[in-house]
Amino acid sequence: MLAFTLVAAVTAATTGALTFREARTGVLQQSQDAVIQQLRAQVGRLAPNLAFPPGQGELGRLAGNVARADPSGSWRVLVTYGGLSATSIPGDPFQELTPALRGSVESSMATVFQRVAAGDRTALVVGMSVTFAEAPAKGVYASGIHVFLTVPQTTERAYVDALVTAAERAAVPALTLAVLLALLAARGVLRPVRALRRATRSIAEGHLDTRLAVDGSDELADLSHTFNETAAALEKSVAELRGMEARARRFAADVSHELRTPLAAMSAVTDVLDEDAARLDPDTATAVRLISEETVKLARLVDDLMEISRFDAGAAVPHLDEIDLAESLRRTLDARAWTGPVDADLPAPGALRGLVDPRRLDVVVANLVGNALRHGARPVTLRLYEAGEPGGARFAVIEVLDSGPGIPDDVLPYVFERFYKSDAARTRTEGSGLGLAITAENVRVHGGTVRAANRPEGGAVFTVRLPLPADEPPREDQW
Repeated sequence: MLAFTLVAAVTAATTGALTFREARTGVLQQSQDAVIQQLRAQVGRLAPNLAFPPGQGELGRLAGNVARADPSGSWRVLVTYGGLSATSIPGDPFQELTPALRGSVESSMATVFQRVAAGDRTALVVGMSVTFAEAPAKGVYASGIHVFLTVPQTTERAYVDALVTAAERAAVPALTLAVLLALLAARGVLRPVRALRRATRSIAEGHLDTRLAVDGSDELADLSHTFNETAAALEKSVAELRGMEARARRFAADVSHELRTPLAAMSAVTDVLDEDAARLDPDTATAVRLISEETVKLARLVDDLMEISRFDAGAAVPHLDEIDLAESLRRTLDARAWTGPVDADLPAPGALRGLVDPRRLDVVVANLVGNALRHGARPVTLRLYEAGEPGGARFAVIEVLDSGPGIPDDVLPYVFERFYKSDAARTRTEGSGLGLAITAENVRVHGGTVRAANRPEGGAVFTVRLPLPADEPPREDQW
């Protein structure tokens, strides 16, 4: 629109300027020709009756007679002969006459003219020589009498000003009409483009059933048709993927559920075999212990799969309770005999309370600390503190730090994905590959966040932020 408006304005201005120049030239040329023709006719009529050589009185009468040729009385005439001069208005200094014009008249017998500006006024100055015909065969000769005429161009200036006003009055409506037409034309193009933009945003927001109305047969209609085809194909593909994902989740949940009964029986058998392993021969005892360990791993994997299935099905509902967070973390360490290998940096009892699900918080801390003990190096530190934001939000921050080699940069984005293992960071262990994924889901149902990073001094750090109730303002010593 800006480009079109600029082009329309330049076009209107250029057209108006050219039209104005041609009209102005025509007006001035017509006025100039009329004055010169009238002056020549008047001088030609009066010159034969002029005594020669003329005296001062003769020059004055000639000037007055020439001036009276204009009915409006706007002519001012100067007549010169040698050192004599007379004007139609006594005492007129005739300032409009320039030396250049006087020289041109004195050096030739042609009629010359010049436009002279004096302040805000413009005048036409015409000069001519009076000639005499000696005989038809001998031609003409200069008499030495020069006639100069000054005519104010007030009327012509009024015409020119009227032309400017007319051009302005014509240009503004023309430009306005051009802009309105451009708006109508642009609207016809931009309306389907805006519809396409809205449809694209709707698709991005997940509304895959969005379609465009196809009108006409131009390029925009083809684009709308192509968009509808693409959206339909995308909707079909996403529906298939969602169906496959739902079937996969249902399959994992069904398999996990079906495995629980035989695993319970296998666990009971392996418990009995473990009790009698000391009385068996070494090879049999080793096989029994191997079966027992793998059964425990399989049972843990089934439990993790069942937990993931509940998250996928949206059945994982936290049972919130206001508890002492530091005491909950201490119980997690005590229950797994981690008070020795883990340094606990916790606030005093009762200093920090939060509304959480105690069981899920225990799973989060146990998974993070266990992961640090298995894949990092000691010392492992567990920290708990309160943080606040300028907006007034309060968070309980749990950090688990180890002193190991850290997590490779190419692994960091995937540590919370299911079954993800890196050869460099996570060799085969008793883990199921679901611990960190379950941790992330448990933090998410609390409305918090979990992040993995590497410390500058070495080792990995996992940071959990859980929102705290906003009714109690944070203390200044905890900011």
